[in-house]
Amino acid sequence: MTLIMMISIIVFVVVYALLITERMNKAVAVVLGACLYLLFHFIPFDNAVEHIDMNVIFLLIGMMMIVKITEQSGVFEYIAIKSAKMVKADPIAFLAVLFVITAFFSAMLDNVTTVLLISPIALLLATQMEVGALPFVITVILSSNIGGTATLIGDPPNIMIGSAAGLSFMDFLVNLAPAILVISVITMGILILLFKKQLVVSDLNKKRIMAMDEKMMISNPVLMKKSLIVIGAVVIGFLLNGMLETEPSVFALAGAFFLVLWTKEELEDVLKKVEWDTILFFVGLFIMVGVLQFTGVIDKLAALMTEMTKGDLQKTSTVLLFGSGILSGILDNIPLVATFIPVVKIIGETTTVDAIQPIWWSLALGSCLGGNGTLVGASANVIMFGFARKNNIPLSFKGYLAYGVPLTLLALVLAYGYISLRYY
Repeated sequence: MTLIMMISIIVFVVVYALLITERMNKAVAVVLGACLYLLFHFIPFDNAVEHIDMNVIFLLIGMMMIVKITEQSGVFEYIAIKSAKMVKADPIAFLAVLFVITAFFSAMLDNVTTVLLISPIALLLATQMEVGALPFVITVILSSNIGGTATLIGDPPNIMIGSAAGLSFMDFLVNLAPAILVISVITMGILILLFKKQLVVSDLNKKRIMAMDEKMMISNPVLMKKSLIVIGAVVIGFLLNGMLETEPSVFALAGAFFLVLWTKEELEDVLKKVEWDTILFFVGLFIMVGVLQFTGVIDKLAALMTEMTKGDLQKTSTVLLFGSGILSGILDNIPLVATFIPVVKIIGETTTVDAIQPIWWSLALGSCLGGNGTLVGASANVIMFGFARKNNIPLSFKGYLAYGVPLTLLALVLAYGYISLRYY
């Protein structure tokens, strides 16, 4: 390992420690770390910029703008009250429904869009029920990443793996959905047991909620209709993005600025409501992980993992599953998967297509499920972290580890059992 690789790791670890201890704003810590790399030429500026995933950045900006305009209509309050009444104002039942809906939409759309749309509803319902919002926030984080693992379009690593291995939407659904179904049911059951005592609503409060007229929550029906039309159009765009060969961020940005034009909102006012600290956090994080890739740190990790298996396909599958799972909780899973794809391809040159497929499924399960380990493990987690801070929900980096780490390890063990039973 070279000196520059060692220094790269040290800087990354220091920034990570600042995130864990929360002694500094997360965006400030990460951007300063990225600037430190650039100041001392660990990576050329042009290369650093190339590592910023602008599809993620523009998707976030576009969807944040749409959500901020839409929430002024009162539609999220309407959905929150309607949802509460559907489950008889039972918070445990709502937590289960929230898990299922978030997982489903994450599989059909993507987890970033899903959490941006679902999080306001979860918060509003917690407020109406007069219970803490933390259980709902953690549920949204975990279910979005678990659900997104099931399909080709649910999580960016799956799109990359599908493209590299020539795997279809149905290939992912048939091979990963059964594992995700089992993991979802067990995770949801554990969350219910963990939060059962925290989610208690008095009979008086239940009666108050059941007596509420959700239609009265709509403060601007015209704005609501326009917003829902645009959201519907953007969602259709997401579903057709493969056929149209257009990045999801284009639909999100186009929808956002069309909605600004259609509703005659002041662009300056809308942009002020975008969570720029979250956007800057992503920019800094992409650059920092890009440095680890540019200096060869991630390649070194990939080589080390392949050396451990000595050509045994089942061992390779296991090491990739747990290795990518653990690393995805620390690093961003997009460059991580980009590094492992060539490794799997090389292994595939010496074996059959059928024999190599379990390796691809292990990489998909590990990289996507592993993102649940920490609050920086996946894009959806970072968004919910910022959302929690903005709304005074007591979600800390260290506090989340108590939920994220054991549930992620459990999910990886279940995934290992599934891969072993089905393919070996």
